[in-house]
Amino acid sequence: MRSPYSPALAVLLGLSAAVLFGCDDGPSAPSSNDPTIVIGPAGITPKELRIEAWSRVTFVNNDTRPHTVASDPVDVHTQCPPINQVGLLTPGQSRSTGTLNLTGTCGFHDHDNKADSTFRGRIIVQ
Repeated sequence: MRSPYSPALAVLLGLSAAVLFGCDDGPSAPSSNDPTIVIGPAGITPKELRIEAWSRVTFVNNDTRPHTVASDPVDVHTQCPPINQVGLLTPGQSRSTGTLNLTGTCGFHDHDNKADSTFRGRIIVQ
């Protein structure tokens, strides 16, 4: 059976989703110009970070155990999908988010410690 959707419509829908959800070229190596959030044994520092739209944020794991960075809400991770590109950070590892291009508040958490408020924070995109 042939699809009722044209190839042009499929491309248009895909591009629209990429713009709406802040998708970009995927995870990137940290840049020295990116603002940084550090994860340590006592939690996340800083708890709140303000950035300009179209920026990335680097997460650094300075703990002795792994941490998995994910967007809020817990278990859904849909508020700011570019944060999910950080994913699992092993001890000593760092990785940047995707481009945070939509203004607003992006809550995030360490999914491995989601019940512990010391491993929660937010990025305010201006």
